Amino acid sequence: MESEPGIPDRIPLDSERWVPSFPLSAGPAPRRRRLPPSFNLACLLLTVVTTVLAGALLTLDDLTFRTAFDVLLTPSLWSLGLPYSLALILILGAHEMGHYVACRIYGIDATLPFFIPAPTIIGTFGAVIRIRAPFTSRRALFDVGVAGPIAGFVVALPVLAWGLAHSHVVPYHPPRPNDFLLPSCLLLEASYSLFFPTMMSGETVALHPVFVAAWVGLLATFLNLLPVGQLDGGHMLYALSPRRHRPVSFLTIVMLISAGMLFGGFHLILFGVIWAMIGPRHPALIDESDRLGPGRILIALSALAIFVLCFIPGSPQLF
Repeated sequence: MESEPGIPDRIPLDSERWVPSFPLSAGPAPRRRRLPPSFNLACLLLTVVTTVLAGALLTLDDLTFRTAFDVLLTPSLWSLGLPYSLALILILGAHEMGHYVACRIYGIDATLPFFIPAPTIIGTFGAVIRIRAPFTSRRALFDVGVAGPIAGFVVALPVLAWGLAHSHVVPYHPPRPNDFLLPSCLLLEASYSLFFPTMMSGETVALHPVFVAAWVGLLATFLNLLPVGQLDGGHMLYALSPRRHRPVSFLTIVMLISAGMLFGGFHLILFGVIWAMIGPRHPALIDESDRLGPGRILIALSALAIFVLCFIPGSPQLF
């Protein structure tokens, strides 16, 4: 979810509590040209293509460029990648639609989701929406921020269950060229014990590509819940405490880089460096005088639990 600061059309009566992070002007802020829905559709269709290709390669257990070229030229193989593609797009789409629906509820101008195709192992760089208006209140900011991760996580759970139900135990073998190993998290460790209670030493699990889609969804949920900048977790943090947003964001950046070096998590280091360069700035709200209340505090604690369950410290390994 990406937001852009705007100029509020009114100044709250309790203006002493409201400190804008942008200069006031006589006219409205200029807005970027709105892209037509056909552009969103084109991005979605391209993402279907790239994720179908990625899913087919995962199903064939061959991630070489030659196999990728063969799959592109062999329509009969495309169906192999459809389960992965549909599962991943469903999770990412649920996440972004959670943001979009929350924006519509609060009357905040936002675009439809943009899916980002990519010629990578997973076939995509994710999805985003662009919020084209300032947030109206701390409650609106919190609800929009938390809606995406919760929606994506709820959809990822049955996808994860389906993927594990269609995975199977095999004898362990050392990693071979082009093997793709996925690091675990607390939720996955509990799931392995539930679905494979009789697995013994010397055995491992041959994971279904739909499981990989669920893993990507859990990784996206964890990264978006990081309490930094304008990530979903950063939005929630600012809604909870505008004053603590900046120091907690700086602390999170330091912890990301440190944890990445400790656990070999390249993605943690990358995110830490990116946000260190961008800075943990968050635009002010139109009205920051409201309070969240106990219900939203409970939801925040639930989001924290999801963050802990989905925390993936290590990076995937391609041999």
